Order: sequence, then C-alpha cells, then structure tokens
Amino acid sequence: MDTIKAEAAAVTAAPTGGRLALLDVLRGVAILGTLGTNIWIFASPAGEAGPLIGTAGTATDHTAIGWLFELLANGKFLSMLTVLFGVGLAIQFRSSEKRGRRWPGRYHWRALFLFAEGTIHFTLVFAWDVLMGYAVTAIVVAWLLTRSRRALHAVMWSALGVHLAFMGLVTAAMFAESGADAQPDEEIEALYASGSWFDQVQFRIDNALIFRIEPIVTFPLLVFLFILGVRLFRAGAFGADERGRAIHGRMLAWGLGIGLPLNVALMAGPDELFFLERYAAAPIVMLGFIGLTGLLVEKVRRGPVRASLETLGRTALSGYILQNVLASAIMYGWGLGLADRFGANPWFVAGTWLAISAVLLVGSRLWLRRFDNGPAEALQKAILR
Repeated sequence: MDTIKAEAAAVTAAPTGGRLALLDVLRGVAILGTLGTNIWIFASPAGEAGPLIGTAGTATDHTAIGWLFELLANGKFLSMLTVLFGVGLAIQFRSSEKRGRRWPGRYHWRALFLFAEGTIHFTLVFAWDVLMGYAVTAIVVAWLLTRSRRALHAVMWSALGVHLAFMGLVTAAMFAESGADAQPDEEIEALYASGSWFDQVQFRIDNALIFRIEPIVTFPLLVFLFILGVRLFRAGAFGADERGRAIHGRMLAWGLGIGLPLNVALMAGPDELFFLERYAAAPIVMLGFIGLTGLLVEKVRRGPVRASLETLGRTALSGYILQNVLASAIMYGWGLGLADRFGANPWFVAGTWLAISAVLLVGSRLWLRRFDNGPAEALQKAILR
C-alpha cells in the first residue's frame, strides 16, 4: 500500500492539537492482543523458557481455542504495537519541528528511559519484554527522520528485504533439522512451578542473551514497522476524515484479503513454517486489524467498551507492565501457581486472558478519573522533566 503520495498534504492537514481517538483505541487493542499471545507462554510448563525449548503452549496447540488465539493474536499485535511506537515517534518529531527544537535532541533521553524501564521489566517480570528493542529501534529511526524522504523509503524497504531473506534462511534451517522433537526440561519446569521469584530473576539474568534473541534477529522488521508507522501517520491514516477512511479500507483489503489466508495456510503447514507465520504473514494481517478497527471506530457509537479501550491506550505502558505482573502472579509458583495445575486446560488460559483484560480495561478507566496519566507514564514524565 503506497502512502507516500499523500504524506505532504496529510502532515499539514493532520490535527495540531488534542489526541487522535483511533490511536488510543489501537493502543488499547494492541495491549490486550499482546497478552493474548503471552498468556500461553505464562501457562506453559516451562514458562518463559518454553519458546526456547519448543514447549510453549504444546498442551493446547491442537485445540480449537488454542488455534483461534494463534490465528488472531500470534505476532499481529506485537507488530501493531511496533507500528504505534513508530507513530508516537512521528508525533514527537512533528512536535519538535513546530517548536523549532533540534532533533533528536532530548528524545534520546526518552529512549534511554524506555530502555532502562525495559531492562527492569525484563529482569524482574517478563523475559520477552519488548521495550528494550523498541528503545534501540527508536534511536535509529529518530535519526533517520532527519534524512530525506527518499532515504527513509530506501531504508524501510531494504530492512524488510533483509528481514524476509533472514526468515527464509531460518525456515530452511528448521526444515534441515526437522524430526527432532521438543523435550521437556524438568529442572526448568520445576523453576516455574515451585521456584521462588528470586530464582526466576536469576534465571533471566543468567540467560539474558538468549532471552533477548527476538529483538536482535527481528531488528530489521522493527525498523520497517517503525518507519511504516511514521509514513501511515504522515499519510493521515489515523485521522477521522475521508483520507483516513480510504486508507482504512485499503489496509483492511490487504490485511484480511491477503494476509489472513496466507496466515491460515502457514498454520496448516508443518511446524517449521512458524517463523514465516509470526514474522512475515502476521504483520500483513496486522494491517487488516488496524483498518478494521478504524472503520469500527468511525461507524460504531462510542460506548463503554470503546471508552475503556481509549483509557487503556492512554495508559498503555502501565497496562503492558501490569498485565505481565498479574499473569506471573497467577501462573507461576511464587504466586498462585495455577499454570502447574490448570495450564493444560485451554479454557483456563483463555479465561485468565479475559479476566486480566477486564482488570486492565476497568482499572484504566478508574485510574484516569483521578489522575491525568498512568503510573508508569507519570513516572516517565516526572523523570524526563
């Protein structure tokens, strides 16, 4: 989908003040969607180590509800969250330009804070944290925003080419090594079923490099999606006008018309196609989800669900951290330890996702009735101020 033609006009036509309601809704949707993937990791016998040893969600892989969650959530909302971080970067850049400030300027401090927050989150809460990778990507793309449009265009598509080539090599390597079944690791399973919180912290520190492998190997994809977010924002994709509606329609056609059938085909194939499913097809489906959300926001009357998604979007950083804290406390042995007892039941996993989602939606509305920002957002503003 080409958005470059509309960029110059859309930058001047975009609203200069206030919040874009669609962006807040999309952030809320992305937070709940990432939990829809991560909850299966929390419920795995091997916890966070499950994806590394190939046992994450194995007890529910062949159930209808597990298949549905994989189809709708796996990789899609991680991609959406990445695009939205790119949008946020574009908004910061535009604000800096309007104020006549040097760019990136103080934005590096914002990225550094995000990296520090991600490091703490990774160490104390969840090994598959995304904030550290976003912080590094933000620094790179922030610098690129000072380059010409042609240079940005070239980097964007080159990054995508590198990413797809690497995913192809990884898939070929997996086919070459196919036949080796994932084996449970009793020591790791005991760590998450009955180990202490400190033991898990130590385990993350000891295996920090391998746990950070996803943002490392998908860095070109992160760059592509960040720049895509910048271009979509400049093209007016998040505005409540005719241009926004037209872009939503094209995104919906691309994402659900092409991406969804491709995703289903890859899921129906051998397990070795997993990387292509999560890191190639899922970003295309994500475009459809953004387009669908945009059309729904425009056509459906604002009710309590949308209002709650907006408030969660306004407290997205706090919601992201809280959902992982809650899931850890529910699933792991240092908390309620329910993964060891019920993790093999897909309805329990789905129900836990629903319960945590409800807490986030209701909690964000109640919090913003009294405070202007979420706790993590308020801390960020206080420190950067």
